[in-house]
Amino acid sequence: MHTVVLEVAILNVKSGQERQFEAAFENAQRIISSMPGYMSHQLQRCLEHTGRYLLLVNWERLEDHTVGFRTSEQYQEWRQLLHHFYEPFPAVEHYQLLSVCSGE
Repeated sequence: MHTVVLEVAILNVKSGQERQFEAAFENAQRIISSMPGYMSHQLQRCLEHTGRYLLLVNWERLEDHTVGFRTSEQYQEWRQLLHHFYEPFPAVEHYQLLSVCSGE
């Protein structure tokens, strides 16, 4: 069975900069989606907390994110586009799927 690694980051964007962040992310997502081992991603806006986003990225292997992406030249461009929006800087965790239920 092929396992997928899910990267999870809660992004707290500085107050008043949400629109600029979303526009920057539109550009930045082309960077991450071009990386080896990248599978898919979602950016979701929190309904309860203005300025809070959830970033979910599926990778083939943990190292595709922690080594391949994070040590790449492309990551420097990603960082330049997005990192100045965060307060505080987000913690990033990785998860492995154990169970799925479709609710049917």
